[in-house]
Amino acid sequence: MFNEVYDVIVVGAGHAGSEAAAAAANMGSKTLLITMNLQTIAQMSCNPAMGGIAKGQIVREIDALGGYSGIVSDTSAIQFKMLNKSKGPAMWSPRVQSDRMRFAEDWRLMLEKTKNLDFYQEMVSGLIVKNHKVIGVKTSLGLEVKAKTVVLTNGTFLNGLIHIGDKNFGGGRAGERASSGITEQLEDLGFESGRMKTGTPPRVDGRSLDFSKMIEQPGDENPEKFSYLDITKPLEHQRSCHMTYTSPKVHDLLREGFERSPMFNGRIKSVGPRYCPSIEDKINRFADKERHQLFVEPEGWNTVEVYVNGFSTSLPEDVQFKALRSVVGFENVKFFRPGYAIEYDYFPPTQLKYTLETKLIEGLYFAGQINGTTGYEEAASQGLMAGINASLKVKEKEAFILKRNEAYIGVLIDDLITKGTEEPYRMFTSRAEYRTLLRQDNADFRLTPKGYALGLASEKRLRRMEKKQKESDAFVQFFKDTSVKPEEANPVLESKGSSLVKQSDKMFKIFSRPNIGINDVRKFKAVENYIQEHNLDREVIEQTEIQVKYSGYIEKEKNNADKLNRLEYVKIPSNYDFSKIKSMSLEAREKLKTIQPTTVSQASRISGVSPNDISVLLVYMGR
Repeated sequence: MFNEVYDVIVVGAGHAGSEAAAAAANMGSKTLLITMNLQTIAQMSCNPAMGGIAKGQIVREIDALGGYSGIVSDTSAIQFKMLNKSKGPAMWSPRVQSDRMRFAEDWRLMLEKTKNLDFYQEMVSGLIVKNHKVIGVKTSLGLEVKAKTVVLTNGTFLNGLIHIGDKNFGGGRAGERASSGITEQLEDLGFESGRMKTGTPPRVDGRSLDFSKMIEQPGDENPEKFSYLDITKPLEHQRSCHMTYTSPKVHDLLREGFERSPMFNGRIKSVGPRYCPSIEDKINRFADKERHQLFVEPEGWNTVEVYVNGFSTSLPEDVQFKALRSVVGFENVKFFRPGYAIEYDYFPPTQLKYTLETKLIEGLYFAGQINGTTGYEEAASQGLMAGINASLKVKEKEAFILKRNEAYIGVLIDDLITKGTEEPYRMFTSRAEYRTLLRQDNADFRLTPKGYALGLASEKRLRRMEKKQKESDAFVQFFKDTSVKPEEANPVLESKGSSLVKQSDKMFKIFSRPNIGINDVRKFKAVENYIQEHNLDREVIEQTEIQVKYSGYIEKEKNNADKLNRLEYVKIPSNYDFSKIKSMSLEAREKLKTIQPTTVSQASRISGVSPNDISVLLVYMGR
């Protein structure tokens, strides 16, 4: 079986590994996916959900490029919500509650249907490297498999250590062993490594909860979906989540276990995710708060297992149990398993190129939590990009890189390789300076042509996107060209408390008013006739409204992006000697030498490099 040389070997089958393997195989590369357990492909190790603030945008970008995460999120969803709908469209973020078992099953079945993809179950214990180039992997049984490129997506498994109170044991996640050997070899090859921590809450028996005492959290009345393809459909039925709260009594019970907590007694020294703190961290850092929200999330359509979102902890199991039984609705709770913290190895991502290929070893790519990120969506997007670029490298084609104004994925990778991270990195809309351009509704316009050019997005996907774009552009033009008379416009304007018009005016101008929405202008006969005549769907109508109402903001952001992008085209030669630029600050020279930016624009985003340093750099480069 392994006499041949694979184009791409992907190590690990979590969210990053699954997307990497699918991308490489779909682009025609002979691919092997090696994982320690084929029964846990694309396992949702933490919460059973996909998307959320900024993360939902990433899932739609993955889908637009031809990845699988959006499709699987739709087929396994039990609830859909569009978050931040009360804010502007740049902030709208889709999220699904998922059926954990169905999510993993659907991922595996999709991968099994993917051509050019082989599977193998075993632990990879090391890499085969020759002359600073990876040529394969070694397994724990001594098997050697050759490859032209290797993508490492080891998640939390590299020397993983699980903590529950004063107990700890090796493991990559509950019930699964850790992976050893790779970190030590990479360090010998010159890589810098570090340790990070993440945690997960207890899973409980839903039959033991009293949901009548909690606040119901239903899905959207008219749910949407993630994938732009019509092979998935919006949910017809949904399962509700519920919300309850901790209390001072719960906090007091938790504090009793602090001296046995690995987080407070010094046994855990690594840094955890700031934006998803453990319950003990929350009551310690926010001592003035009398309660914290807990979201009670079902793990699937039929299972009784429930995820207690907001109660992530590594406290002793008896303390967890006692405190949780004091939460309203949890008085008779039964545990499926306690919460725990896990420490694992990662490699600071400043050691990577934009393609996610390592600078030290040619053909070796890192994706996911090995790069210091947290979250399924962040991992999946890196896996997709690593898989794409590994395949392109084998074919000796130009690398595929997304800029900050093109995708949240571009923001994520640029942040990682330019700034690095000393704590688990999580994507937020605030990290993107072009978030008006990077909306969840237009990811197909931005990225599907690129995915199609790669051979990843299908022609059907491209044609569907082009039809949507053509229809929305035509509808926008209709508003620019069509006037409405005062006698038809004013009743609508008056009902919205908007100033009346004295003469016929273009609909675009009226529609652009802040308090006038699509449902208001649909009261104009010509608008409703146009929608019916052209059989416009929800996506086209929503896209048109955004293009009309936010045209000024969108145009301004495009202009800003164009100005800054000029520096993207000012390339810095590889292995440029920054030490010779004596008029630049010492800190800037050291940072530039370490990170080796490829463009002046990337150099300008490095912490410690000032605008004055960039001016000096441009002078030295003859600009």
